[in-house]
Amino acid sequence: MEQLRFDNRVAVVTGAGGGLGKAYALLLASRGAKVVVNDLGGGRDGSGKSTFADAVVQEIKNKGGVAVADYNSVVEGEKIIKTAIANFGRVDILINNAGILRDKSFSKMTEQDWDLIQAVHLKGAFKTTQAVWEIFRKQKYGRVVMTSSNAGLFGNFGQANYSAAKMGLVGLANTLAIEGAKYNIKVNTIVPTAASRLTEDILPPEMFQAMKPELIAPVVAYMVHETFPENGAVIDSTLGYATKHHLVRSIGTPLRKKPADPVTVESVMEAWPQVVNMRNCYRLDKIAEVTVDLVEKLQEFEERSRLDSEKEAYWSNYNYNSKDLVLYALGVGASVVNPTDLKFLYESHESFMALPTFFILPGMVMESPIVGKSMPPGKHADFTNILHGEQYIEFLGDFPGTDGEFTVRNYVVDMLDKGSSAVAIVNSEVYQNKTLAFRTQQHVFVVGQGGFGGPRNSAKSVNVLPAPKRPADAVLEQRTSEDQAALYRLSGDLNPLHIDPNVATVSGHSKPILHGLASLGFSARHVLAKYGGNDSTNVKAVKARFAKPVLPGQTLVTEMWLEGNRVHFQTKIKETGNVVISGAYMDLKKIVKGDAALPPETAPQQSSSSSALKSDGLFNKIDEHVKANPAQAKAVGAVYLYNITENGKTIKQWTLDLKSGVVHEGQPKSGKADTTLTVSDSDLIEIASGTLNPQTAYLKGKLKISGNLMLAQKLGPLLKSGSKL
Repeated sequence: MEQLRFDNRVAVVTGAGGGLGKAYALLLASRGAKVVVNDLGGGRDGSGKSTFADAVVQEIKNKGGVAVADYNSVVEGEKIIKTAIANFGRVDILINNAGILRDKSFSKMTEQDWDLIQAVHLKGAFKTTQAVWEIFRKQKYGRVVMTSSNAGLFGNFGQANYSAAKMGLVGLANTLAIEGAKYNIKVNTIVPTAASRLTEDILPPEMFQAMKPELIAPVVAYMVHETFPENGAVIDSTLGYATKHHLVRSIGTPLRKKPADPVTVESVMEAWPQVVNMRNCYRLDKIAEVTVDLVEKLQEFEERSRLDSEKEAYWSNYNYNSKDLVLYALGVGASVVNPTDLKFLYESHESFMALPTFFILPGMVMESPIVGKSMPPGKHADFTNILHGEQYIEFLGDFPGTDGEFTVRNYVVDMLDKGSSAVAIVNSEVYQNKTLAFRTQQHVFVVGQGGFGGPRNSAKSVNVLPAPKRPADAVLEQRTSEDQAALYRLSGDLNPLHIDPNVATVSGHSKPILHGLASLGFSARHVLAKYGGNDSTNVKAVKARFAKPVLPGQTLVTEMWLEGNRVHFQTKIKETGNVVISGAYMDLKKIVKGDAALPPETAPQQSSSSSALKSDGLFNKIDEHVKANPAQAKAVGAVYLYNITENGKTIKQWTLDLKSGVVHEGQPKSGKADTTLTVSDSDLIEIASGTLNPQTAYLKGKLKISGNLMLAQKLGPLLKSGSKL
């Protein structure tokens, strides 16, 4: 790698007579910088003077470098900058490193102890930086590093004065990073832990020897180099290790139920666990984003309050990725033994997608408090007395992609009295990007909690339908594995009934039983393969009732009846003849008989967002290059189809017809592509810019290739002189 140099740069390093400052000065000088070595020369508490700076300057000169000493206090920072201008005529880099300690417990700390620390650390950095600021603005270049401490970030006993100053430097750097950005002035913060005059009798001797300043100096040198990309960063480094700090905030929660409700001390206490819940915490980079975030949250609160005006709802978030989809597919019997299942098991498959029943999972409420809160007076519901009775899912828009986040609204729409038991009908509305993507409905049986005088039926229920009274039109069977329940539970249902023999015995089963949703997943796969073209996007809705349990290792037999675009089905256990799923049906957009999946190059429906993609400009440049180098293009002699995706869905296609020397939007105008590449718009741009290695993208499933894989490698030389692809 080419050495990073500082030729023709002038650096000012405060507190450079020893320790970290000396290491910074020596390294910068060795890389060509002219250095002002500032050091008042005092002890750790700021008292006394010495000639440390002269010794450092002499060491730099002995090694062929250029440096000058400065003994001014950082509180008179303008004098330090004058030294640089007088000797070198410019300044490019300022490292605010000077510091002292006056450690005392807070009760014993004097005002002088406080003022001295603030003066050297915080005011000193302010004065020196302000003295150089206008120079940086005029030359439209500058690099500043503030020095903070873990005592500032986390606090430390006996260092209230020091901690306050060091955290103050973080705030100063954050604001200067904003003010200096348009002038190419970058301001960052280092949080070092190293052996120095400040720590020589604080750290254990063996640690003091290991914490060499020379291990941190390269980090700071990079932070002041012209190529350093960060601005406003807080970098922690010690012992040859570096990490980044930044502030994050919890998702938080409203402090009242409805917009018209008052905020009370009690409502704050009730909401407090969610206020401080740091799961799914996130970072905001600018103060303007705080305002936008607040407005969005208030709008969301008002919208949720409107939706919840009639029924109290339970809101949650659900994240998923390709690994979750594959794990679920394995849990419901998909296998590499069946080639048509590969699209559900291999994240780099050109047609990789979720099984439709996977999306039942975000709306599951078996562990949600919503059922328990909705029980009639004197009745209760918890994991010991609830059973999953029926399930429904209906897709409302585009089929969800292979990764993403859902916002889920669960609410009890009705409570039925079945005599000995109650049935809670729970609706779930699942939103993605603020759009209702699909809805589900669960019937949750609450054993032993009936007899409260409620209705037996509900008009709000999506009911099961009896199968036609004729022999089944199709039958598929599949044996479950002995480990099926152990595998399926990894998709989120960790009820011990499905894994713990003791719990199963207490519940009246000979061994742990299979999840009802796992059995439904098997059946839905069978219907999809037989009548849905094995294409999940072809599914409109699924409904089923769970009649009896299944033991892992038993064989599931799915019987199907075709009625228009609806496939009725029921599932039996082959070994016993028991019906385990009844009254079930799957509604399809169209019937595609057989096991074949839809052709992978079927033209996608393009969303409105596909009209202006970042990659459009890339393909236009490729077109120019192909036209300028026709012989080079024809030497490749292949046709490539690019499927450009967004949120896992193809939204635009481009063809590189290098046989004819033509690049155009859409599918090949004649014949099929030799090689098809599927990649998201953003990932393609990263590949083209060189920030994402194509091989890495392929191995991580970000770039999917079908057809002639070797031809994909021939694109490199063709486009090497122009856009990388």
